[in-house]
Amino acid sequence: MQRRLLLLQGLLIACLVAALAVPLAYAYASHRTGQLLLARRADATRFAELADRALREGGPSGLGAEVERYEEVYGTAVEVRDRDGVLIAGRPVGGGAALRGALSGRTTAGLPLLTPTGPAEVLVAEPAGRDGQLSGAVVLRVPTGSVRRAVAAVWGALAAGAVLALLGSLAAARRVAGWVLRPVAELDATTREIAEGRLGARVATVRGPVELRRLEERFNAMADAISAALERQRAFVADASHELRTPLTVLSLRLENLEPHLTAAGQPEYDETLAELDRLAALLEDLLTLARVEADAALPEHQEAGGLLPRLAGWQELYAAKELSLEVAELDGAPLPAAVGRIVDIALDNAAKFLPPGGRVTVSLTAGLLRIADDGPGLSEEQRTAALGRFWRSPDHGNLPGSGLGLAIAAELARGCGAELTLTGTEPHGLTVELRLPQYTER
Repeated sequence: MQRRLLLLQGLLIACLVAALAVPLAYAYASHRTGQLLLARRADATRFAELADRALREGGPSGLGAEVERYEEVYGTAVEVRDRDGVLIAGRPVGGGAALRGALSGRTTAGLPLLTPTGPAEVLVAEPAGRDGQLSGAVVLRVPTGSVRRAVAAVWGALAAGAVLALLGSLAAARRVAGWVLRPVAELDATTREIAEGRLGARVATVRGPVELRRLEERFNAMADAISAALERQRAFVADASHELRTPLTVLSLRLENLEPHLTAAGQPEYDETLAELDRLAALLEDLLTLARVEADAALPEHQEAGGLLPRLAGWQELYAAKELSLEVAELDGAPLPAAVGRIVDIALDNAAKFLPPGGRVTVSLTAGLLRIADDGPGLSEEQRTAALGRFWRSPDHGNLPGSGLGLAIAAELARGCGAELTLTGTEPHGLTVELRLPQYTER
């Protein structure tokens, strides 16, 4: 943002400097061009008077010597002709249109603008005569080197001044932009820290525009309110975990104490009651786990991909006991969030429930993509979309134990560490859990 702001300010400053320097440069060039015209037209007028006097007195005696001396001193060629166009002094300078204009009674009214690039020479013509009687014309071919060098020097000074003014203005604009954008930069850094899990980060700047300082104060107040709400949620989760588990444990013990007093007819109802109690305890544990995951702003802890191997080795023993196989295809060694291990546990536990004996699960991690693919019955596309929701269970597997919260917990864990969890099909049949991880680095 600062670069874009400086670019915009630089363009505006450059336009302003150019709007001042360019007219000054052309005004000076026009001034020097006018000075040259006035000086040389005065010389041409003097030669026109001499030529008129010489022609009226019967011959150009002395005019030629005057012209030669002038050429030697000023390096300017002079051409003097009578009204019939006959050369009477000097040498032809190629007057052309200027000469024809002077012979028709018109003097040179203006010169082309003299710049460092040209023109190298200009023509100044003046008619000779008096009392309305034209007697001849004078044409001067004037070199412009000295004027062009003067214009070039002034233009160079203006260019240098413009560059210095531009650099100075940009330096000042950079300081002003830094002062204005400093609160924005601190807000950006603080929000990044909060997004990464450091919920105690706050903006502490005391410089910048008063409007942005007020924004920082309100941001800090908002962050305090959110932190307080998260703390209250964590406290509720902890209290609920303690308060709900205790009655369930007491209820389970009392039911077990009733078992010796049961009749044979009541035993099936008793077993079903204990099973429902166990299911309620598992559901409570999953709900508390989901609440704890949602209460965490982020899970910044990381572990090496190799750290999954011991966890997978334990699952391989469990799979072997169930006549299932678990293969580890590839682990690329990238650092992983700690939540990945819990997501792997949920995916492998689900696969173990639904795979028939002889089923196989393959785990791989390459280029930030963790895949857990099984060859079980799988799910339809509509079911895969709904499976990440809470309490969803497949209609075809309602008799299997579970709360329907496992994949919802995995999805929240993935979201907490900046990853994306999706379900896809496995060819020719089965389900693949894909976890696309962001680029993690060692901290």
